[in-house]
Amino acid sequence: MATERPVVFVVDDDLAMREALQDLLASVGMDVRLFASTQDFMQAQRPDAPGCLVLDVRLPGASGLSFQEELPRAGVDLPVIFITGHGDIPMTVRAMKAGAVEFLSKPFRDQELLDAIDAAIERHRAQRREKALVAELRQRFATLTQREREVMALVSAGRVNKQIAAELGISEATVKVHRGQIMRKMGTASLAQLVRIADTLGPSKASGA
Repeated sequence: MATERPVVFVVDDDLAMREALQDLLASVGMDVRLFASTQDFMQAQRPDAPGCLVLDVRLPGASGLSFQEELPRAGVDLPVIFITGHGDIPMTVRAMKAGAVEFLSKPFRDQELLDAIDAAIERHRAQRREKALVAELRQRFATLTQREREVMALVSAGRVNKQIAAELGISEATVKVHRGQIMRKMGTASLAQLVRIADTLGPSKASGA
């Protein structure tokens, strides 16, 4: 991860609102990037850092709600905080069901927005840690031989050495050697850790694929 200083992206077509948010967020030391449209946001370079997206609901062209639904397809995983002067219950429900952190109606208190941003950034930090962990585990898994992957899948499924040996047509001693190699390569100290890793990697990896 290139940097851990969080970045707040603001998309709002109201210049006065953008400037007010710039002043507020800069006053508490946040790195702020301002955009007048979703198109400008999508075309801009985004640093590899934790952050969130403060998004107006009513924008030229597609609404902020529609844009929120497009973000995962575009590979953007930033948590979203909505701000609007024209919100209603259906809008709020739609936004929250799609994973929004908060839905704030203008005028809102500065602290409400700051609290929502803190929560969103912490959510994004957790997501990034999880992705980094999975990436590391996949790299470790890639170092396993095909036989070691088969043994790992069976160990994770609860098979004992004798059962694994019979299923794969190898000796129990060979199974023990493979288990030791798997534990070393995957950086695990216990069977429970290995099972959790297999669960994290998902069914395709747990099956030995």
